[in-house]
Amino acid sequence: MLKGKTAVITGASTGIGKSIAQSMAQYGANVALIYIGDKNLADDVKKQAEALGVKAEIYDCDVSDFEVSKKVCEKLIADFGSIDILINNAGIIRDGLLLRMSEDDFDAVINVNLKGVFNMTKHLSRSIMKSGAGRIINISSVSGIMGNAGQANYSASKAGVIGLTKTTAKEFAGKNVTCNAIAPGFIATDMTAGLPQAIKQHADATIPLKRMGTADEVANVAVFLASDMSSYITGEVIKVDGGMCM
Repeated sequence: MLKGKTAVITGASTGIGKSIAQSMAQYGANVALIYIGDKNLADDVKKQAEALGVKAEIYDCDVSDFEVSKKVCEKLIADFGSIDILINNAGIIRDGLLLRMSEDDFDAVINVNLKGVFNMTKHLSRSIMKSGAGRIINISSVSGIMGNAGQANYSASKAGVIGLTKTTAKEFAGKNVTCNAIAPGFIATDMTAGLPQAIKQHADATIPLKRMGTADEVANVAVFLASDMSSYITGEVIKVDGGMCM
């Protein structure tokens, strides 16, 4: 479905981003993999994509830094020629109750989770518009829809992503670029692996489907939104949460 297209995925070395990158490659897209931290993890994703016969490159980039992300975007456009799909997935957590949360923890989460989406979208928007049928997919969270105790920073950042998604959809529609958000619930990743067992058990008990989701289940929705099958969908927030937030 995505043969010949180029997708940029942030936070592509682990978790949901890794699954999205693999799925994009499986459906024929070339992939520019944005990561920060462990280069070996990014290299593994790159090799897996190349084994599927697509072009893949990795880029070490702090998406929260406007100038750094601008230079990386210029580099990947030069490497790939044009960009058709952008998946803004990079995210961090610094959980804590609002009364105890430090300014640094609040700012760090907002800067990566929300400003990072702005930075990457701004720097790649012209290339995406030139594609004629561009797709921007932002990874939000059900926490951004319903809030979550102990996640004032994370919930605020993900709610901001939803607002940014809808505004981007309205501004870019004239260029036939769609912008949608995916709002995962509890997904089994390295990020959720560190949660206390009691919280995991409570999640399994309260989620209507009685289990956490998988990163591949989020990736399936990303592939759909990146494909021509979603050409008349824009400004939407699709929850992948097993019915948790209804």
